[in-house]
Amino acid sequence: MTKAPQPGKVKTRLVPPLTSEEAAALNVCFLRDLSASISHACSKAPARAVAVFTPPDAVDAYQGILDPSFLLMRQRGEEFGDRLFFATQDLLRAGFESVCLINSDSPTVSAAVFAQAATALAEPTGRVVLGPALDGGYYLIGMRRLDRRLFEDIDWSTDRVYKQSRQRAGELGLPVYELPLSFDIDDGEGLRRVCTELLSNEATTKDVAIETRRFLSELKVKKPKLEIFA
Repeated sequence: MTKAPQPGKVKTRLVPPLTSEEAAALNVCFLRDLSASISHACSKAPARAVAVFTPPDAVDAYQGILDPSFLLMRQRGEEFGDRLFFATQDLLRAGFESVCLINSDSPTVSAAVFAQAATALAEPTGRVVLGPALDGGYYLIGMRRLDRRLFEDIDWSTDRVYKQSRQRAGELGLPVYELPLSFDIDDGEGLRRVCTELLSNEATTKDVAIETRRFLSELKVKKPKLEIFA
C-alpha cells in the first residue's frame, strides 16, 4: 500500500526535522528497500508483488523505484479502512488465493518475515496474519477470505489499531497468526528509532534497509546536529 513519493504529500509528520524534499527522498528509500525485501520473499514463497498506489495518475512516479517484478494497481476508496478493504477485494477478484497488505514505511522488516506471512497464508485455513508495530498498529495484515468487519470500527492512526483488529478477527472466529514485532517510521520518534537501529556502532542488521541506511548516513554527514542523530 503506497502513496506516490511527492514532496509535501508524503511523510509530512517528519517535517521538521526533515525538509519536505528530504522526507520524500527518504520515502523513496523505504519503497526501494521494501520492494527488494518483498521481491526476495516472493522468490522463496508462493507469492507475487503488487504495489497498490495513490493518487491514480501517479503510475509514472514508480519508475526506477520498485523492482521490475512488481505489478501496479490503483487504490480505491476514500477512508483508510475502505482502501484496505477494496485492495483486498480487487486482488482476490484478480485470482489471488490470499492477500498480504503491507505498509510502505517499515523498511527494516526482512524478506524472511514476508515469506513467513505468505507461507502461513498458503495453508487452507481461515486465519488472519498480523504484523504488530511498536506504536500499536500493524505493518502487515493478511487473509484468504475477505470480511469487511476486519476494517470496520478501527481507530486508524492510533495505538488501538492492532488490538482492535485482533478483536475483529475474534468476533469472526478467525485465529490470528502473529509475525515478529517491528515498527514504522511516520513521526520523529520512529525516525530516531531507525537512525539508532541502522547507524549505531552496535547495529547488527546489515542486510535490510540498505537504501534507508545509505540515505540516513549521508544526511548525518550533511546535518550532524539534527536531533534525530542525538
